[in-house]
Amino acid sequence: MQAGTLDRRIVIQTPTRTQDGAGQPVETWTTLATVWASTDSLRGKEPFQGEQFNAQMATVFKIRWRDDVDVTARITFDGDTYNIFSVDEIGRREGLEITALALVPA
Repeated sequence: MQAGTLDRRIVIQTPTRTQDGAGQPVETWTTLATVWASTDSLRGKEPFQGEQFNAQMATVFKIRWRDDVDVTARITFDGDTYNIFSVDEIGRREGLEITALALVPA
């Protein structure tokens, strides 16, 4: 993986589950890491959900190898939040190819 292609900063976040004062579960997101990545946008679509249109942006992020990223994490990039759908190894622990989808309200 060439360093010159990793020209975008992304934030990888993981869910943290706690309880509020009433004992109700609360999910918050904590930053796992801020890393350099390359991005490649895939074709988007605009489904109709909940009586409004939403744009979906599918993106592939490529980062250096990490063993702590899985589909329970999410990515924030350029003001959008992406849910991770797959994490695939590139080479022999050279890097990760992360496919993620952002739902942007119309």
